[in-house]
Order: sequence, then structure tokens, then C-alpha cells
Amino acid sequence: MLLALDSATRQAGICLFDGESVRAEALWSSSRVYHTEWLTPAIAEAFARINASAADLTAVAVTTGPGSFTGLRVAMSVAKGIAAARGLPIIGIPSLTATAEPWRALGLPVVAMLSAGRGRHAWQCFPTPDMAETTLPLGPTIETIQGIAAQFVDYQGPTMQVVGELTVAERRYLVDTLGVRIHVASVAQAVRRPAVVAELAWQRHRAEEYDDLDQLEPLYLRLNASP
Repeated sequence: MLLALDSATRQAGICLFDGESVRAEALWSSSRVYHTEWLTPAIAEAFARINASAADLTAVAVTTGPGSFTGLRVAMSVAKGIAAARGLPIIGIPSLTATAEPWRALGLPVVAMLSAGRGRHAWQCFPTPDMAETTLPLGPTIETIQGIAAQFVDYQGPTMQVVGELTVAERRYLVDTLGVRIHVASVAQAVRRPAVVAELAWQRHRAEEYDDLDQLEPLYLRLNASP
């Protein structure tokens, strides 16, 4: 069984996944990004609900960012602590990859966004395979919602699916600015689920593709800058 942790932004959660089913999942959104008070109790409660413990784990996964400085550090520290204590492999999953993954099967380019505070968003475009050579801006980078929209005003390709953390006003701005170029997922549809993090990590777990416990670090972005 694999434990996935995600506290990259104000939205956070955990998942226990066994390769066949989501055994337990918890998701919450906090007005603060510390998550320290909720993460470890949520793990303990998830274990209790399915009558399991850390002894049943075979791997640990954690989102690596982009995200808030403190938020990323919380889950990363807990994941590394569990992995080190139990001698388990650790797997890092990019936050924007987890955000976009449920939408990739639509066959459309996906633009994933995460709130970065102060009206800014970390974002990344995931093109379809036949758009591999496109000049479409890809990211990941961090910009204001106005700056992101400006990147796509001349875009003439297939409709882009926009997902992630956006306010109602930000959704309206993108639709008003870009029109038929985009489809914006609803709030409920766009939630970044820890179960997706777990499923992506399980694929790497089966292939024994692990990260180095000492070298795994969060990804931070600066305004208008790629990593």
C-alpha cells in the first residue's frame, strides 16, 4: 500500500492506495498554508478507518511543487520522515502534473493552475502528443491571471481545458478574454485529488522508479520565471 501526501497549496490531502482501489482519502482547504495541525492526524485517521498502519506501507509519495514555501515543506518533511523511519522508497510527483492528469484523456491540451498568492498562479500547459513541436507556451512558470491570459490571446489550436485553483472572478476573466479558445472546469471538477497523486506514484512504484531520499526537494517558482 502507498501513502500519498499533498500540501502544496491551501488545498491539501492524503490518500492510501493499494493499486486496486483508493482505500482512504481525505481532502481539505485551509485559510492558512501551514497544514501542520491537520496532516499527521489525517494520516492516523485514514489508517484507523481501514484497520491498517504504517507497517502496511510499501512506498510513500509526495507532491514536489510548485506551491507555497511552507506548504510544500510540511508534506515533504512528513513523507521523508515516514520513508526514513520505515525504510521505504519515496516518489515525488509534480503538483501541476497531478492537477492536469485526470483531464489528459480528453485529447485536448490542458492548462493546469495553482494559486500562488497575491493574485498570481503557477501554471503549466500539457499539450497533446501531436502538438509536441508547437510554440504554445508550456511553463511551468508563475504569473498573474492577466499575464497567463495574454500568453494565449493569439492561440489558434484546439480548445484548451483549464483546470486548477481559480476563483469565480478569475474563471470569468479567462472566459471573457479567451472565449472559445478555452473550457474552464468547475470548482468541484478542478480539485487536485491526492488519489491522483497516489495513482501516478503507483505507476512508478511498480516500475521501481524512485527518488533519492536525500536529494528530493520542493520546486519553487518566482514571478515570470521558470525553474
